[in-house]
Amino acid sequence: MKKMMVFALLFALAAFAASNVFHVTFQSDAWIGASQVKAGDYKVTVEDGKATLKSGKTVIEAPAKLETADHKFSMTGVVMITVGNRQQVEQIEIGGTDQKIVFEGVQIPTGE
Repeated sequence: MKKMMVFALLFALAAFAASNVFHVTFQSDAWIGASQVKAGDYKVTVEDGKATLKSGKTVIEAPAKLETADHKFSMTGVVMITVGNRQQVEQIEIGGTDQKIVFEGVQIPTGE
């Protein structure tokens, strides 16, 4: 009985941990804070107020939080704004869920 409970707990923890792992494809280069994100496929994890993007040996970390939207996203999408001459990632919407990763410290340009 104890083994079954331990197994069930481990399975639940693994499912919870996996729920904060997402995949996203950047079609073009962009910036998250001071870090440049090259076009390509990334595995994204969100934990303890930080998003970690991994692609091969490339690892980018940035302050971020996982938020719940008021609707499900039909596909995964990257929302960007233009800051100066850079495309700055504002959030990543996770397709098939109502979850989005919101990056903190995004500088929104003011009127010129």
